[in-house]
Amino acid sequence: MNETRYIVAGSLIDGLGGSAHKRALLSVRDGRIAAIGSATDCPRGEGAAVDDLSHCTLVPPLVDGSVALAHAPSLDPRAHRGEGTGGNDALLIARHLRDCHDHGVLGLADSTAAATPPEAEGLVTLRSCGRLLRREDGTLEVAAAGDFLRIDSTGDIDADTPPSPGLDRQVLGRLLNQWPAGKTVVVANGALAVGEALAAGCDAIEQGYLMGEANLRLMARDRVRWIPSVLRAKNGLDCASSGGSVCCRFSLRAVGPGEARPGAEASWRAMLADQLAQLRLARSLGVLVAVGTGAGSPGILHGESMVEEMKLFLRAGWSLEETLHCASEQGARFFGMDNLGALAVGRPATFLVARGMPQQLPRKLAYLEGIYIAGRPSAAYRKNPIKVVHPQP
Repeated sequence: MNETRYIVAGSLIDGLGGSAHKRALLSVRDGRIAAIGSATDCPRGEGAAVDDLSHCTLVPPLVDGSVALAHAPSLDPRAHRGEGTGGNDALLIARHLRDCHDHGVLGLADSTAAATPPEAEGLVTLRSCGRLLRREDGTLEVAAAGDFLRIDSTGDIDADTPPSPGLDRQVLGRLLNQWPAGKTVVVANGALAVGEALAAGCDAIEQGYLMGEANLRLMARDRVRWIPSVLRAKNGLDCASSGGSVCCRFSLRAVGPGEARPGAEASWRAMLADQLAQLRLARSLGVLVAVGTGAGSPGILHGESMVEEMKLFLRAGWSLEETLHCASEQGARFFGMDNLGALAVGRPATFLVARGMPQQLPRKLAYLEGIYIAGRPSAAYRKNPIKVVHPQP
């Protein structure tokens, strides 16, 4: 029971933001990391329990700080609302949980699930948001508890409806005061809306498009996290670039398939460039940044979209090690996922195994060699999953 297990890795990126460890040795006892050293110190005796992953790179488990588990990412509006599952949200959520686990996204902050479903056990660590209720007089109230509070101030940047001017600091402050414990996230875009959210005392800003340098400096000063969701703009640009043959989406409304809208592509291109510039500035200012993809929005897939979001961090000038820090440790600490995050002595030996060298990341994370949970290969992960064909009724 107290046996030490040794894991040899070609490279180890610990998720703390520093350089990768070459030819690393993880010593694991009771599911936790007992030591991190050099592979040259690996015991050679016959009785030593050694996993040779010298052809692989180990990285911490990923955490997606913005998902909608009950929403399908289909571009078809009917499927997006779950109509393709016959209204069975449980089936949809179970499939999305599996997709996340199989892509190494072991931590999720969900904006749709009211409680942790049984399917999450053994697959992911899930944090669900509290509920807001709009009363007959139009006022908002916190209606149900959750692990964190997410307030939609201006509306998603890629929503079908025009974004609102945003809730003022008095309304936001009142809602935040109704949430005495736990973290608070405000979805806000534009300088004014983000400024009001910061003045109200939120813990994190999600999206934050066009919020400007002054707000970024306030966030750096007050240690407010940013979940930029850059992939929303990249997805909007890709759809607009199709000429409407798939779907044309832009910041004010959505156009149905085949209905290209003049100017949409240029609008999204400018939006993406501005968000990348803000992300680059956030790095230089020392803003705390976590990764959140917006998975469940049309065109943004659960699980595999994490790699695409990480590629955008690299494009904005973040190093691979810094990006993995944002995609693991930052989200895990913010959402209170104590079993996830950086790989350090005393922490759980839960990590992803990617075949190849760090230079091949994050691409190689799209098809993992393996997943370890508490020092052992995940019983739920199959590198080559068995496909089951269900008979037609």
